[in-house]
Amino acid sequence: MLLIPAIDLKDGQCVRLKQGDMDQSTIFGEDPAAIARRWLNAGARRLHLVDLNGAFAGQPRNKAAIKSILKEVGSEIPVQLGGGIRDLDTIERCIDAGMRYVIIGTAAVKNPGFLKDACSAFGGHIIVGLDAKDGKVATDGWSKLTGHEVVDLAKKYEDWGVESIIYTDIGRDGMLSGINVDATVKLAQSLSIPVIASGGLAGMDDIVKLCEVEDEGVEGVICGRAIYTGDLDFAAAQDRADELTA
Repeated sequence: MLLIPAIDLKDGQCVRLKQGDMDQSTIFGEDPAAIARRWLNAGARRLHLVDLNGAFAGQPRNKAAIKSILKEVGSEIPVQLGGGIRDLDTIERCIDAGMRYVIIGTAAVKNPGFLKDACSAFGGHIIVGLDAKDGKVATDGWSKLTGHEVVDLAKKYEDWGVESIIYTDIGRDGMLSGINVDATVKLAQSLSIPVIASGGLAGMDDIVKLCEVEDEGVEGVICGRAIYTGDLDFAAAQDRADELTA
């Protein structure tokens, strides 16, 4: 079970939002590279970056912060980035800069042709982020709820060759209310590609529950607010996950 620390970037700083609301942000660090090193030293095997300004602007905005993180991490562990990735040129620049994976969210739903082209051109590097509430996919920084079922879209993306799916329950994100394990498992069972859980991770109980369903296809979990507030000790949680899934 892969525990993936999230570094959400807003105006060059490391922040956390509540339910995707840019007006409800808490600053957890002004040096993103130092935050990255902190998680690397704690045993992280992958980092999850989100360019929050980019997600709303439609193109990456926190370039200096992202560059500093990639420089700090080097080739030690893979890094994945989401937020404002809407064209093939942006993907190419990210990968050339050292990003292992790029995460396509809103654009996957609104512009499926782009996602298909991205999978074809950059096979092995494309992750889709599906954000949902009550099984329906949301777009545009979670501000718009579509009529699309999560499972239906995920199956289509799997056929196109995406590497994995990050599934976020947006009703729980940033609320420390617990991962929606049932919905995550339901999605994973319908796919052969891995699913990464996201949204609401509250503490060690969630890690244990996710480890119990790893065999269903749940590869990992994005760790956000809980590891910044101290509700979850990241190093201890990764050690526990390793014990449970050895």
